[in-house]
Amino acid sequence: MGMVSEFKDFIAKGNVIDLAVAVVIGAAFGKIVTASVDKIIMPPIGLLIGGVDFSKWVITLKDATVNAAGEAVPAVAIGIGAFLNTLVQFVIIALAVFLVVKAINRMHHKQEAAPAAPAEPSEEVLLLREIRDSLKK
Repeated sequence: MGMVSEFKDFIAKGNVIDLAVAVVIGAAFGKIVTASVDKIIMPPIGLLIGGVDFSKWVITLKDATVNAAGEAVPAVAIGIGAFLNTLVQFVIIALAVFLVVKAINRMHHKQEAAPAAPAEPSEEVLLLREIRDSLKK
């Protein structure tokens, strides 16, 4: 079997296609969460705290300067607000993944809980039962 046909078989399998769809949907979901955190959730929280814009909340370690050559040297700062936004996004995505996994596990438990029909005894077991019954007589 050639490498190209093996690759076609690999791509055509359902699991690979399902994974690709999940990655695309996950990326879109990540953008939705980012937009909702940045534009909907954090502004009211910042307003309640005292008008803080979390996206611009930084701790400046060194101010911006101009070097001897006249070039601007950017400030050195820790982006606390950006970190908090990312942390809230992570919590929302983790909660969504948890709920999906919980729903999937619940479906698997329901399938396992369904009683299976008892299997018919094998031919050897039937033969041994006949021998046992004949010995009893």
